[in-house]
Amino acid sequence: MSNSNTASIEAMYGENSFSEFLMRETLPKSVFDEFRKVRAGKCKLSMEVAEVIASAMKDWAISKGATHFSHWFQPLTGSTAEKHDSFISPNPDGSVLMEFSGKELIQGEPDASSFPSGGLRSTFEARGYTAWDTGTPAFLKSHGERVTLCIPTAFVSYTGEALDKKVPLLRSMEAVNTQATRVLKAIGDTNFERVICYSGPEQEYFLVDRDYFDARPDLRLTGRTVFGTMSAKGQEMDDHYFGAIKDRAADFMSEINSELWKMGISATTQHNEVAPHQFELATVYNTTSIATDWNQLVMETMEKTAARHGLACLLHEKPFAGVNGSGKHNNWNISTDSGINLLKPGKDPHTDARFLLFFTAVIKAVDVYAPIIRATAACSGNDHRLGSHEAPPAIISVFVGEQLISILDKLSNGEKVESAEGGQLEIGVTSLPTFPMDLTDRNRTSPFAFTGNRFEFRMGGSSQSVAASNIVLNTAMAEILRQIADRLETASDKDAEIKKVILENYKNHNRVIFNGNGYSEEWVKEAEKRGLPNIKSSVEALLKYQAPEAVQLFSTHKVLSPKEVESRVIIYLETYSKQINIEAGVMKEMAERLIHPAVAEYAGSLAQSIAAFEKIGVDCTSQKNRLKEICTNLEGLLAASAKLGEAISKAAELEDNPQKQAFAFHDAVLPAMAQLRKYGDALEKITDKRIWPYPSYEDLLFRM
Repeated sequence: MSNSNTASIEAMYGENSFSEFLMRETLPKSVFDEFRKVRAGKCKLSMEVAEVIASAMKDWAISKGATHFSHWFQPLTGSTAEKHDSFISPNPDGSVLMEFSGKELIQGEPDASSFPSGGLRSTFEARGYTAWDTGTPAFLKSHGERVTLCIPTAFVSYTGEALDKKVPLLRSMEAVNTQATRVLKAIGDTNFERVICYSGPEQEYFLVDRDYFDARPDLRLTGRTVFGTMSAKGQEMDDHYFGAIKDRAADFMSEINSELWKMGISATTQHNEVAPHQFELATVYNTTSIATDWNQLVMETMEKTAARHGLACLLHEKPFAGVNGSGKHNNWNISTDSGINLLKPGKDPHTDARFLLFFTAVIKAVDVYAPIIRATAACSGNDHRLGSHEAPPAIISVFVGEQLISILDKLSNGEKVESAEGGQLEIGVTSLPTFPMDLTDRNRTSPFAFTGNRFEFRMGGSSQSVAASNIVLNTAMAEILRQIADRLETASDKDAEIKKVILENYKNHNRVIFNGNGYSEEWVKEAEKRGLPNIKSSVEALLKYQAPEAVQLFSTHKVLSPKEVESRVIIYLETYSKQINIEAGVMKEMAERLIHPAVAEYAGSLAQSIAAFEKIGVDCTSQKNRLKEICTNLEGLLAASAKLGEAISKAAELEDNPQKQAFAFHDAVLPAMAQLRKYGDALEKITDKRIWPYPSYEDLLFRM
C-alpha cells in the first residue's frame, strides 16, 4: 500500500465516529475524565456533563453536514430502529437556532406500541424510552443527501421492562463482571477494576445481481429461494473458497470497508466463502456491546452498499438449496480491564490455575445450559442450515483439542502429568506443559470450539444478532462463577478448593467435549448415548428459554425477569410463524401465477409440435413421454399448492396461541412446502429455459 493510501485511510478512519479520541480532543479535561468514569461504571452521568458533551457532539455533527439526530436502538424485530429529529429550533423572529440538549442526548421517547413486546405493552400504551449507551460511540449515517447523528441507546418500556436486546446484553455483561470479580479476588488477583466480555463476529453473506434478485419474488420478500434446482456446477470443485475475488465483489468490499472505517468499525478480514457468490467479513475483537452494535451496522451497510453496486446482499441463512448456507461465528471471551485474558494459558502456576478454573467453568456452563445456548441459534432460516453437512448439528458440544483434554483426563484420573518444570504437574504449584503456538487445531464442525484464547460459537445464523448468544453465554458463565465464588470465599484451603473445583467441573461435565467430526452420523449416535440434547427445530428450541432452570438463571442475575423471558418467547415464536407464513404465501403465488401459466403454455406448444410431427409420420414417443411428465407434474403442482393453502389456513386459525401456531407451521406448512417444491423443481428441469418465469440458480450463482 502506498504512503498516500495509508495516509488517506488514517485520515478517513473514524471520521464519522464521535470516538473517545475525538472526545478527548474536544471536551474539557474535567468533563472527559468524568465521562470515562461513567463509561467504566464508577459514577452516574450528571446533567451538567451531559450538556457539555451534547453541545460538542452537536457542533461536530453539524460541521460534518448533519441536520438531524436520532436515538439508534435495537428492538425485538431483529433489525435496528431510528426516529430522526432536527437540530433546528425556530425563533419568534423567523430565524433558527441549532440546538441539542443534554436531556435529548440522554433520553428519547419513541412510540413503543408498534414494536413487538410479547404482551409487555398494550397497543394503547405507547410510551417507551431510549437511554444513551455511553459504551458505544455516537456515529454519523447518510440517508441520501441528509446526514444524521446516531446515538446508540437502550430501549425500555414506561414501566421499565427491556424492549430490546441491548438492555439484557448490558445486564449480562455486568453479571459476568460481578461474579468473575468475586472469583478473582478470592484467588488473590486484585490488579484490575472490571472484568469485560469481548466478542468478534464473523459475518457470512451472499451477493447476487440486483436484476436477478428483483425478478424473483421469493428473494425479494423472504431472502431465500423457495423454488430452484442446482445448476450443473455447484460448490463441488471447491474453487470459490478463498479464491480470487471478482472485480464487482471487490469494488463492493472496497466501499464497505470505507463506509465502516469512517464509522470507526474495524473491518479487517474479507474472503470468498465455500458457495459461489458467498463471502465473509470479520471485524476486530471488541467489548461485546460494541461488537454487537457494530455487527448490526455491518449488516445494514452491506445491504445499502450492495444496492449502489447493482447487487443484492443476502443475509438469509439458506438462500439456496444445494450449496452452503450462511452463519455468523461469535468469538467470545472474558478479560480484565488490566489486559488479562482469563481464557488464555499462562506461564506460571498461578496463571495456569486461573486459566483452568475459568476454562472448566465454561465447560460446565455449556453442559448445564446447552438447551438455551441452542435456543440462541433458533430461527426459521437456521433450521435449513444446522446439521446439513455444512454447519454444526443442533447438538451443543465443545472442542478443546487433544492436548488439553489429555492433561485434564490424566489430572482427573490421578495420573502423572509432566509439568513445564519437568516434574509432576500440580495445579497452582507447577506450570502446565508448554503449548505450541496454536494450542488447538481448528474444528469447523464444532458448534463451540476453543481456539487457544477464546471460544468460537459457530451455530448462529447470518441474519441473527449476536446479542442473543452473548446474553446467554455471559449469564450462564456468571452463574457458574457465582457457584465457584461461593465455595472459594468460604474455603479454609483455597489452593485445595481451586484444584477440587477444576477437577469436579471437568469430571462431571466432560460429556460435552467432543473433538471429532460434528457433521458425522456417528456423533449424533454418540451424543445420544452421552445424554446430550439434540433439539432439531427452532420451535422446540425457543421453548427452552422458558424452562424453569432458564427462567431461574436469568432472574438470579437480573438479566431478564420472568415476564421479559415470556415476552421474548412469544415474540420469537410469532416471528417464526410470520416468516414461514410469508414464505408459504410467496411459494403458493409463484406456483399458481408464474410456474403454472408458463409451463402450461410450454406444454401447449409442445403438444402442437407433437401433433404436427405425427401428421408427417414422425415417431414422437419420447416427446409424448416428456409431455406426459410435464402434465403430471403440473397437476401435482396445483394439487400440492391447494394442500399448502389448506395448511396455511389451519395454522392461521391458531393466532391466539403462538406456541401451537409455530408448531403448526413447522409440522404441517413446511412439509407441504417441501412437497410443492418437489413439483416446481421437477418442472424447472424439463421446461424450456427461455420461458421459465424467473432467473435460475445458474444465473444467480454464476453471473455477476
